[in-house]
Amino acid sequence: MTQGAGQGPEAERTATLRDFRVPAYVHETGPYVRSVHPGDALPAVDEAYPEGYTPTQRDLPVINRGDTVQVKVEPAPAAPAPEPATGPGPLFVVGDVHGYLDELTTALQEQGLIDASGQWCAGTTRLWFLGDFTDRGPDGIGVIDLVMRLSAEAAAAGGYCKALMGNHELLLLGAKRFGDTPVNSGAGTATFQAAWLLNGGQKTDMDRLQDHHLQWMARLDAVELVDGYLLLHSDTTAYLDYGDSIEAVNDTVREALTRNDADEVWDLFRKFTKRFSFRDEGGAEAVRSLLDTYGGTRVVHGHSPIPYLLGEVGSEDGEESAGPVVEGPHVYADGLAIAMDGGVTMAGKLLVRQLPLDN
Repeated sequence: MTQGAGQGPEAERTATLRDFRVPAYVHETGPYVRSVHPGDALPAVDEAYPEGYTPTQRDLPVINRGDTVQVKVEPAPAAPAPEPATGPGPLFVVGDVHGYLDELTTALQEQGLIDASGQWCAGTTRLWFLGDFTDRGPDGIGVIDLVMRLSAEAAAAGGYCKALMGNHELLLLGAKRFGDTPVNSGAGTATFQAAWLLNGGQKTDMDRLQDHHLQWMARLDAVELVDGYLLLHSDTTAYLDYGDSIEAVNDTVREALTRNDADEVWDLFRKFTKRFSFRDEGGAEAVRSLLDTYGGTRVVHGHSPIPYLLGEVGSEDGEESAGPVVEGPHVYADGLAIAMDGGVTMAGKLLVRQLPLDN
């Protein structure tokens, strides 16, 4: 699964639909097969990510929160209010939200970033969202509205609230702009509309989507370097395809969206949908390839839920299961990578954490 050193595009191959093997637990009538790694929703374990990988099937099995045992995890004590300082305030990062507005509000309050009325109360604190605000959960547009409002409130208080581009932002943009326009998917004909619905698109989000939401998403950066942490959404080396500097990557992504070419945006979307490059053998080398190019000492990412990275995902057949228990971020790849997607869509945890981590 992991694309490490020596597994560049030239070593990969174009995929067809029959290359993808979906675990039996994805199907409603099939048994749960524990021997298949839950994260291997598309390519098989012993295959590298194919060059033509494209999410024309579900990128990850959709496990509804109601289908897994709800595990109550005691909230961490609220962080103390930041003390006045002349330099930058403390740095926080937020994993994938996927429309779970109530869970996001609760997590931000627990960390002392917003008050009981939902207003910014963290002064000069710096807050970064790692992307994927919509799809799968009930109120993606509400999440975007909150992040946009907090951006203004934080700036007025001397801090900031910023966000990165996730693959689901690209997916929603594409579904709105291109709809059922056929695109060259690398695995036959596909459309953004079909991929959006297949990967958790919510009609209520599309109905409420307005021009200012689209403009905001289209201007998001893809990569940033803050306090030695290389922040990005996806755990993939595909960012290297778009430039040898952070500025180049961000400019290339924005220019691609500005040109409004369906095939070009689809190619961008499918590359940002790749995952697990930092996992298993060669993972640390993959992280170092990004750090050597863009700077920083650690990568912080979302995209791949921690339960999938750990293989701790319950079945969908109603059996008693402990469910995915996520206590906090997952540090791996020789300590070079920090995963922040706690799997809120599968009864995991929506993570908001201060960097550096305590452990």
